[in-house]
Amino acid sequence: MTGLVTFLAPLLLGQTPVVPATEVSLLFAGDAMQHQAQIASARTSEGYDYSGCFELIAPEVSAADYAVVNLEAPTGGAPYTGYPCFSAPDEFPAALQQAGFDLFLTANNHCLDRQSRGARRTLQRLDSLGVDHIGTYESDRSLERFHPFVTNIKGIRIAFLNYTYGTNGFTPTPPLIVNYIDRARIKHDIRRARELQAELIVACLHWGNEYQLLPNATQKELADLLVDEGVQLVIGAHPHVIQPMELRCDKQGNPQALVVYSLGNFISNMKTRDTVGGALVKVTVARDPINRVVLKSAQYTLVYTRRPVTAVDPFVVVPAEQEVQAHPQRPHLKGFLQKAREIFSRYNRGVKEYFIKTRD
Repeated sequence: MTGLVTFLAPLLLGQTPVVPATEVSLLFAGDAMQHQAQIASARTSEGYDYSGCFELIAPEVSAADYAVVNLEAPTGGAPYTGYPCFSAPDEFPAALQQAGFDLFLTANNHCLDRQSRGARRTLQRLDSLGVDHIGTYESDRSLERFHPFVTNIKGIRIAFLNYTYGTNGFTPTPPLIVNYIDRARIKHDIRRARELQAELIVACLHWGNEYQLLPNATQKELADLLVDEGVQLVIGAHPHVIQPMELRCDKQGNPQALVVYSLGNFISNMKTRDTVGGALVKVTVARDPINRVVLKSAQYTLVYTRRPVTAVDPFVVVPAEQEVQAHPQRPHLKGFLQKAREIFSRYNRGVKEYFIKTRD
């Protein structure tokens, strides 16, 4: 009762009531890949075990109120295969869920690697896990029901959108739907998100040129369009390397939108310097004194995929800074950190690095 009186008292005096502060932390990870060596490493006599892959990063993921990952390998069923046409064991998304991820992005260029049947099987597997997922849909009815996807996180209604530039030449067989990047459709979806009373809109894009450390003109143009349309968070994937991040502010200097052009690889067996790791981006949003949801902060940390030393070792996602201090001799690790920080130092705007400490 005291809280109600506190809220109503300013109204009786003709003043704006003070709304209790609410903060929500969001975490975004890049491409969760499954190459053949990863599948072989996870193989056991009883199936596949990925539990060791994320144990060092899981506390950071689980600490977020809501964590998002790009599922780049469909669970299309056996035989399980890596590049160029992926099909991961069912245990892979289950391990990502156990690590703390809440939302799986499925609109990417590999979602149809096992054709539409494999894409549908992936959706069914994610449904069986009880996780949220967006980007591909079993039918028009499913699209209408779940896109835009709006969820309530600690009292803040957040809409998530997911689109891909293409699907490697494969086309979905009806009734399956893949969200392709289409500006008119995206504008429509943003308007629909507002109609659904979303207070924050997040657009996750699969875009850009592979292995390029800077965004191309199309990415920049589309990012500008999204921000102009009122999207507060633009999160990119696909290049398999990091690209810059921009915290854009209004004329008063208040954060208006965050653009992350590419998070790079979250886990993979890619081996060149810039592909051995990626970034996690942590965003805090909050209610201001007049009840608007605003961006409060954005920061990143770098992660690295540690490869097996012996046949029984797993691929392990580790904090990159901690790994280079413990194992400075690891191939490409030091170079990955140096180049990523060079790019971020030169091109990032308003997004700083933070560090994770774990026990190994």
